[in-house]
Formats: sequence, C-alpha cells, structure tokens
Amino acid sequence: MENTHTTRLWPGRPYPLGANWDGSGTNFALFSAHAERVDLCLFDETGTSEIARITLPEFTHEIWHGYLPDVRPGQRYGYRVHGPYDPSAGHRFNHNKLLIDPYARALKGELIWDDALFGYVVGSEDEDLSFDERDSAPFIPKGVVVDTAFTWGRSPKPATPWDRTIIYELHPRGYTMRHPAVPDALKGTFSALATPQIPDYLQDLGVTAVELLPVHAFVRDHHLADKGLTNFWGYNTIAFFAPDPAYLAGGEIRDFKSFVQVMHDQQIEVILDVVYNHTAEGNHLGPTLSFRGIDNLSYYYLMDDDRRYYNDFTGTGNALELRHPQVLRMVTDSLRYWTEEMQVDGFRFDLATTLARVYGEYRENAGFLDTIAQDPTLSAVKLIAEPWDTGPGGYQVGSFPPGWSEWNDKYRDTVRRFWKGDPGLLGEFASRLSGSSDIYNRRGRRPWASVNFITAHDGFTLLDLVSYNEKHNHENGEENRDGSDNNNSWNCGAEGPTEDLEIRALRSRQMRNMLTTLLVSSGVPMITAGDELGRSQGGNNNPYCQDNETSWIPWDDPSLIDQELLLFTQSLIALRRDHIVFRRSRFYHGGVIPGTEVKDVSWIHPSGREMEDQDWGSGSLATLTALIRGEAGSRFLTEEGEPEPDDSFLVILHSGHKSTRVTAPQLSATGRWREEICTGTCTRRKDRFSLSARTAVILRWEDQE
Repeated sequence: MENTHTTRLWPGRPYPLGANWDGSGTNFALFSAHAERVDLCLFDETGTSEIARITLPEFTHEIWHGYLPDVRPGQRYGYRVHGPYDPSAGHRFNHNKLLIDPYARALKGELIWDDALFGYVVGSEDEDLSFDERDSAPFIPKGVVVDTAFTWGRSPKPATPWDRTIIYELHPRGYTMRHPAVPDALKGTFSALATPQIPDYLQDLGVTAVELLPVHAFVRDHHLADKGLTNFWGYNTIAFFAPDPAYLAGGEIRDFKSFVQVMHDQQIEVILDVVYNHTAEGNHLGPTLSFRGIDNLSYYYLMDDDRRYYNDFTGTGNALELRHPQVLRMVTDSLRYWTEEMQVDGFRFDLATTLARVYGEYRENAGFLDTIAQDPTLSAVKLIAEPWDTGPGGYQVGSFPPGWSEWNDKYRDTVRRFWKGDPGLLGEFASRLSGSSDIYNRRGRRPWASVNFITAHDGFTLLDLVSYNEKHNHENGEENRDGSDNNNSWNCGAEGPTEDLEIRALRSRQMRNMLTTLLVSSGVPMITAGDELGRSQGGNNNPYCQDNETSWIPWDDPSLIDQELLLFTQSLIALRRDHIVFRRSRFYHGGVIPGTEVKDVSWIHPSGREMEDQDWGSGSLATLTALIRGEAGSRFLTEEGEPEPDDSFLVILHSGHKSTRVTAPQLSATGRWREEICTGTCTRRKDRFSLSARTAVILRWEDQE
C-alpha cells in the first residue's frame, strides 16, 4: 500500500519490547526469530483506515525495531509479519493478517469473527491449510500507544501477611451489573468496582484481598457467538499486558489504576487470575491473531513429530512454549508490568502445571518456577497456583516449590463430603482443618501454602451446593454435558428452589456449617463472591458463557439476598481476624509445646477423652472436635516477634443426621466454655453439650480468674 501518512523513522532500540512512548516519540520492538520482514501498520483514530505501513529497519538479537519520533500516545497500530508459510515445519507467517502486538498495553476495537481472521482458507481439508490472502485488518482490535503516567496516592500497597489474608474471588462485570449504587455508564467495569459502596462493603465484610477473574484482553469465542453466548469468564487471553477494553469505562488504563488505588486505600489487596498457559488462537485450525503469525515455532509448544499440530495440556488447543527464553521473558515481563506499573499485589495462575512442563512433564525446577523464585519483584508478591492441568501427570497438588500457595481441591472435596454425611472421613477432615500438613509440610512451607475453598467460580455456588444433586447447565447449549459431574453436593431433600421450610432451614444450616469450617481452618480461606449472600446460579455449575442474571450478583433484589447469612459470615471473619489460633503460621504438631505443659491441638472423642487410633477409622463417628490451645504464647508470635497469647477454643463439627452429645474437657477448675458460634441448637448440662443434627459449634474458654 502507499503511505498516506508521512513519519520519520530512526533505528531505535531492541528493548524494551512493545510500543514505548518516551515523551518525545515511540520505540517499537517485536520479537520474531524466524521472520523475514516486519511491517508496522499505523491506523487512523477510528482504527478503520491503515494510514501508514513502515518496515522496521533493524534486526538485533532476533528483535525487529524502529523509533518513530512523530508517533504519540493514542496511535493505533498492528503488525504484518513476512516469512515462510509451512505449517508442517511450524511456520504460519501470513503478511495478509494484521497481528496484535504481544506487548500492547491497550487495545481498541472489537474482534469481529470473519473467515479473513484465519491464516488458511477456511473449509479446506485439515491437512491442506491452504494459504489465505484476505486482509484481516477490518476485523481485529488494534494496539494503542499509551502514556503510562499516573499519580498514585499516598497509600502504599497493603502487604497483608499470608496468615491474615482472606481472599474474595469476584468477576468485575458480574459483581457490579446489578448494583444499585453503580451508575449505569460504569456497570461492569473497574470504575464500578471503585464506586465507594463496593470497597466499603468489602471492608465491612472483612476480606483482605479481591481475586479478579481474568482481566487481560481476551477473545469471545466464535462458537459461543454463534449461539448468542459469550466468554464471560475470560480464560481466553490474547494480550497479556492490556486490560480487556470492556472493563475500561473511560477507555484508558488509568481506570484500572484508579480502582487499585481505591482498594489500597481500604487496605484491600488486588490479585489477578492470569492465563499464561495458552492463548486464544486455539489449535491448528484456530485464527491467526497474534503469536501464531508473529513466530508460531517460537511461541507455541508444538508436536515434535508434526509441527502443524500443538501440544494441548489445557483442553483449549494449544500451550505456550515457556521453554523458549523470549516467551518466558514475555510472561515475566507481563507479571512485572502488572506488579510495578499497575501495582497489583499477586497472581493466581490458571492451570499452573502447564507453565512448569519440561519436555511434557511437570518439573519443580522448571525454568518458569526458577525464574520467579530468583526475581526480587515477583518472588515478593502473592503467588497462587491452580496446581493441575488436563495433560498426563497434570495433578500436582502439593508439588509447587516454597513461596507458592496452591488451590487445595482436596480441602474442597473433603469438606463437602463430610457435611454431606459421607462416612469414614474424620482423619482426612482433621488434616484439612489443620492446614493439610500431609500435603504441604515440606521444605519449610507453611499452612498458608493451602488456599482453602469450598466453592469457586468453577462449580456450584454455596447455595446451589446444598440445593442440587445434579448440574443444570442446559442454558450453555451443550446438552448438559459440560461442567463437572463430581460435585459432592446434596440438595437436602428437594432439587432446586422449594417452599418446604424444613429443607430451607437445613440448607441454611449447611451453608453456615461449611462457612464455619472454612474460616476456622488453618491456611488461607477463599470465599466466592455472593456466597455470603446466598446467591444461586440455578444449578448451573459452569456458567462460563452466561453474561446475564445467572452470573450477576442480585444486589437489586432483596428477596434474593440473605442478610442473616451475610451477618453470620461477617461474624466468622471477625472471629478469625481477632484470634490468632485460627490463622496460625505454623502447622499443628499435636504434641506438648516447648516451654508449656499443653498441646497446641487435641482431638477430642465425643465422650471427652482424646481420640485414639481406632477412633479415626470408625465409620459411625460423625463428630470432629478440636481443642485448640491459645495459652502457649511461645508458639504465637506477632510480626515484631513478641509472644501473642490467645484464648483457647473448642471447635465441634457434627455432620451426623441425628443429634449427638459431646463432653467438653475442662481446662481449669475456675473456668467455663462460652458459646461463640452455633449453626443449629446447642444446649449444655455442666460439661456435656447436646447438638442438633448437622451442627457446628465454636466454644471459647473463659477463666473466671
């Protein structure tokens, strides 16, 4: 094409990568080891007309680069990359396809599904992949040169210690679409989350961190668009440095920074759910949007025997090649950008096992994990692994190295099964309650290595967990085949909503039982947004494509808000916050604490004696009682290293379908047990407590002296 825009061009520098405005002009740098030529394409302010096509003049260390002193912030751009088109050798270059800069800090425009987005002729045989000559520029978002300047407030990052952390997982759009305090123009955006009523609510609730479902720019899948659905969750990233445009009410990255500042002002950390295991370009028949057309052979983990195909450990069609130094650099550059420039406090890594695969196998010393461990910036933030993927040997709970926390699905499943009434779980349940030392007590890891959760975005809500025996995902358009069948749920006697008061009361008690368990367990509790309000998804345990009232928090409908459950959750969080025995930084060992004559934890049989080996295997015993001692100040230290004595507690968790009696141990002749939490009915006669079926009780020891 002929340029309609005159601009000066200088050699520029190979680093930093991306489009970087320095106050005078913009340096463009793009990695591609196998390209033969790279054209930078500039677009008008609407993104519809290509006004200049400039061949980057320099190639240094496999980086194509050039400096344009006349390009300013707001300029829209993309790349066309020339090179061999040989799918069997792993090369997918097609200069007819406009490509998104992997380092773009912002995107403008929507992706419009069209056959021109594909590098091959759609409809050709799979083994053919014939070269397609159509221009994809009209259908693809453009990168935007940004000015990252922002005046941060005086509030520093909260830096909440792990043992004090309570995570609240939420979706930026789903959380705010129905909130009456949020202006209509802001709903579904970061600016909505910064509306004063929302951080105030979070602070009143008592959580210390929000974990946002993916906010990196992502693609709304073609097959969902054809069904009138969308990728609501966002696990389909196409640009690892850019916030998704739909979440930016003002269209600028400062919207995200302002949200982070508001959260930090309330001492609430911001954790991002990030998806570096794959990209939105899918398998060998997917579109050419960015990485595939820039350097397919370098960016993707290809099959050794035929490089037209991709290794797929994620169920999405491809996996990033983190063994390649430049791809690993892109991921760590992205993490540092969000940590340093955007000021986030940590990351939850989706399908993290994939990131640590070396020659197909998970390795604890993989390059990605080693790089994070030695990085002074990244090793200091909160790092949470989803420790599995869909590939061979993908389940790696407990296998991540020191410094990492992990989603503990064994905790989720055990707690669900215990309260459902499954027999023979006391031993495992005790381990989960006390920090899962059988999984994490190695190499100096602490209880906070376990992120404890009962529900998450993926699966039933807490109310649905006690309201449905089966998933009800018909609205997803996959004939109810999607979503897990292994839910360990129990509907309490009726499937779905019911007017039966006894069933409703039982469901309410079961939700309180599980919340109580979560918030007295050692480790890091994670609450799914809306569970404290009794939110339902109508039995849908996989609403990834439901951008509607199925997934939105019903703030505007009082009939769907359980205020009593909210108050109960607040009281539990306050109890955990105020008592260090529930958020220990060391594992229980069950023995006498040095310098004292008491154990840190004792497991009590309902008769009042300590549990014996044969008791743990009893299939009929449905009551777990933990005596947690707080007198031993030598085991509880403040951040300054000073002893912090605490009260002693008796936690009684009874999942049986009949009432039971528990004899409570007496700690002194002058004290008594005082009830702090009871989810059902609990009566006492001297040292004997009678509990109704399926009841959790927390007692605190009061010494009259």
